[in-house]
Amino acid sequence: MNTTALHPNVRMLRTLYADLSRIGEYVADDMILHKADRAFFRDAMAGRVVGREAAVAHECELIRMTGNTLVMDVQHITANDHFGAVFGVLRASRDGATLAVPFCGVWRFRDGRITEHWENAYDVVTVQAFLCGGEINSAFVHNED
Repeated sequence: MNTTALHPNVRMLRTLYADLSRIGEYVADDMILHKADRAFFRDAMAGRVVGREAAVAHECELIRMTGNTLVMDVQHITANDHFGAVFGVLRASRDGATLAVPFCGVWRFRDGRITEHWENAYDVVTVQAFLCGGEINSAFVHNED
């Protein structure tokens, strides 16, 4: 058995994290994305993005909100036929501030397609404040001043 060969889902996730706008190439039509801020919603459905087009729109909006500076700095990926996990640091710049927050993306696959994704940020409150341009006092944000 060749232990150096990467599982196809590891390769898929590596490609996806290099360019989040490509998510539509890899997801099932009925995929469900559980947003990082899902705990802030009383209605569980409000924290979900359902369908290929909605997932693409969600990722493109995150990229837009950071002025195209969003980088998912991947440190480790593991995956098999059923699940994947990606660990790294979410990095972005906005209005003279730099964000660097650890993340863990969890993925579920069916027949080589992504069917479900759970976004997880170590400090989702800071990420949301950063994206919305709010005042932030966090070890994960550094100002250029």
